[in-house]
Amino acid sequence: MLSGRMMEMPLTISSVIDYAADVRSDTEVVSKCVEGGVHRYSYSDAHKRTCQLAHALTSMGIKEGDRVATLAWNGYRHFELYFAISSVGAVCHTINPRLFADQIVYIINHAKDRILFLDTTFIPIITPLIHKLPKDLRYVALCDRKDMPDCDIPNLECYEELLTGQPTSFSWPNLDERSASALCYTSGTTGNPKGVLFTHRSTLLHTFGMMVFAAEVGLNSSSVVLPVVPFFHANGWGLPFASPLVGAKFVLPGPGLDGENLFELMDAEGVTSAWGVPTIWLGLLAEMRKHGRKPGGFQYMLVGGSAVPRSMIAEFEIDFDVRVVHGWGMTETSPVGSTTTFSPAMRSLPIEKQVDLKVSQGRRMYTVDMRIVNDSGELLPNDGEAFGELQVRGHAVMNGYFEDEEASDAALTDDGWLRTGDVAKIDPDGFMSLVDRTKDVIKSGGEWISSIDLENAAQGHEAVKECAVIAASHPKWAERPLLIIVLEAGKEVTGDEIKQYLADKVAKWWLPDDVVFVDEIPHTATGKISKLTLRKLFADHLLSTV
Repeated sequence: MLSGRMMEMPLTISSVIDYAADVRSDTEVVSKCVEGGVHRYSYSDAHKRTCQLAHALTSMGIKEGDRVATLAWNGYRHFELYFAISSVGAVCHTINPRLFADQIVYIINHAKDRILFLDTTFIPIITPLIHKLPKDLRYVALCDRKDMPDCDIPNLECYEELLTGQPTSFSWPNLDERSASALCYTSGTTGNPKGVLFTHRSTLLHTFGMMVFAAEVGLNSSSVVLPVVPFFHANGWGLPFASPLVGAKFVLPGPGLDGENLFELMDAEGVTSAWGVPTIWLGLLAEMRKHGRKPGGFQYMLVGGSAVPRSMIAEFEIDFDVRVVHGWGMTETSPVGSTTTFSPAMRSLPIEKQVDLKVSQGRRMYTVDMRIVNDSGELLPNDGEAFGELQVRGHAVMNGYFEDEEASDAALTDDGWLRTGDVAKIDPDGFMSLVDRTKDVIKSGGEWISSIDLENAAQGHEAVKECAVIAASHPKWAERPLLIIVLEAGKEVTGDEIKQYLADKVAKWWLPDDVVFVDEIPHTATGKISKLTLRKLFADHLLSTV
C-alpha cells in the first residue's frame, strides 16, 4: 500500500461549535423558553457558554467516558449540553420524557449516568423515581436562580450558577474520533429499551452525509431551520450539528409543539425549513387551514419517523407550496438513512407525479448502503416489485447495542448488516418504499397485505383525521385487516362508506373486514402510532365477517 501524505486530525464534535463560532459567529440561535419568553444569542455566544459549561463539567469530576444525561426540550441550554458533554470526552445521554417511568429508571441505571440535567417541567416525572435512581446521581435544573423550583429533589443545582464565573474558552482534549460521544435508547416497544452508542466519527460523517441533500431541504447559511423533532429523538435527526455547520439560523421551539404555537413561532422568525414527525404536521396543517396560508417564509419540510400519507404530502405541496422531503431512518442509523432526493428530470415532472414519488421513503443517504432479502436471506432485485426485509450498513450505522450482547446478535446478520425490522421494496431508481414492519404486515390466506398502503389510502378521505390498520384473527384467512379511524371534528361517515371509498384504491381482497371509529389512537414515546397497544385493545375483536 502506498500511504498518502496528509495530516490526520480526529473528527470530533468540538470542531463543529468551534467552526460555527469562527465562521458563523453572528448567526442567531432563538429559543422559546420553558420559563416563558424568547431567548436570543449568536453561535459565538453559544460557543462561549459551551466552554463555560465544559469547565463546570470537569470541575464536577466528569471524565472521559462518563455518561451525562439530559431530560430537556429543544432550547439553547440543551444545545450547549450537546456540545460541552461530548467535547470534554463524556457521553451525552438524551432521555425521552415520554417513556414509561420504569423505562426511564432502567435506562438511567443501565447507562450509569453521573449527572442529570433537566428542564423544570420534568421535575414531576423525576421526583417519584429518585429512590430507584443511582444514589450518587447529581441533578441540575436548566434555569437561573430566580426560576429554581421548590421541589423534593435533594441538592438540586442551578445550571446558570454552574456557568457563572467560568472561563469562556476551553482547550478541548485530543479525543479519539472513535470514542463514544452520545447515547440514545430506543423506545423499547418490546422488552427493555436498547442503547445506541454513537461516536464522534459516526456523528461527523452522518452530518457530512446530510450536506449532500442539504439544498433539497433548505439547509444553508440563508436558512432559518426549526427542529420540531426533539433533541431526545436520535440526536435531533442530526440538526444540532448540521445547522451550525452550514450557518443556518436555528429556531428552537421548547415545549410548544402544538399547531398554534408552531405557526406563531414560524411566522415570527421567518422559518424556511422545519423537520418533524407526521403527527406534529397534522396540527400545523390544521392551523394553516385556519389561517388560509402557510407561515411566512416556509418553504421546506422534512418529515419522517413513520410513513407519511399521500394526502398530507399533496396538501402541503399543492395547496400551500411547501416542498416536502420524506425521510426514513432509525436511532440505529444516526438516524437519517434515506430521503426523497430528486434528479433534475424528476423535479420537472408534474406535481402529482412528484407527490407519488414522495410517498416513498426515498433514496439512500451517502454513507448508507441498502439491500432487501427474503426469508432465506437471499438478495432480492431492486425492481420495485419484490419486497423483503430491509437491511442497511454504513459509516453511521450501529454495529451493536450498548452492553446488550443478546440484542446485538439478533440485530446483525452474519455478514454485518443491520436488520431494520422493516419490509420494503426498492425500485430501479433507488427509491425505497416501506411495505410494513415485519411485525405489522397482515398475512391473509398466505398473501401479505401492507398496513401502510391501506392506511395511506384511507387517510385520503376528507373525514379521516388519523387511522391505523392492524391484523385481526380470522378462522379461515388467519388474519384480516381491521381499520381504526379518528374522524375530523364535525365530520361523519360510516364504515361502509369508507369501504366504498377504498374500493378503487386497493385490491378487493385488501379491503378491511371492519372499520372501527375511536376518539383517539395511542402513540409511542417517539410519536408513532402504537400498534402494539392497538393489538392489545382489539385482541378480542370479533370481525363482522366471521
